Amino acid sequence: MPEAKQDPGEKARRSLAADGKCYFSYAQVATAVARCVPEVEAFAPDVFVAIGGGGFIPARMLRTKVKKPILAVSLELYDDATKTANATVLRKQWFDETPGTFGALVRGKRVLIVDEVDDTRATLQYAVEELKKHNAPAAIGVLVVHNKLKPKKGVLPEDITYIAVTTLVLTLFLR
Repeated sequence: MPEAKQDPGEKARRSLAADGKCYFSYAQVATAVARCVPEVEAFAPDVFVAIGGGGFIPARMLRTKVKKPILAVSLELYDDATKTANATVLRKQWFDETPGTFGALVRGKRVLIVDEVDDTRATLQYAVEELKKHNAPAAIGVLVVHNKLKPKKGVLPEDITYIAVTTLVLTLFLR
């Protein structure tokens, strides 16, 4: 899928901070997420799977427009204590498929994984592989608020719908 060009008007409203990073306000992220609603509706998810902690806020923003339940998983590539990458992605929390829970909405259904940033793609690859291996969804899509334009370590299969809300060479942070 070709990358969408950045809106020059939106770019002009942001500037680099003293640390060289580009910060986005909550309102800017909400506006950007709202712009991707037609792509999300075209994918037609049955459930969102938010990767914690960064995927929670954009998944909730998206749910305002696309009324689907949100499941949460906790995966960790970066160790907050050491500020370094782990050798592999750690699966800290996953959902179950007990009848009557939202987890039961995954098997055989359309799942949209939501995260805030596609940095190395390792976490996204891991999430897709875990869903396929353990939960057997009918289709998987991935939505990220920000795709960093840099070489990726992880790979997503060809059958994955990929939606990047913004694509910049800068780093995304919520303030």
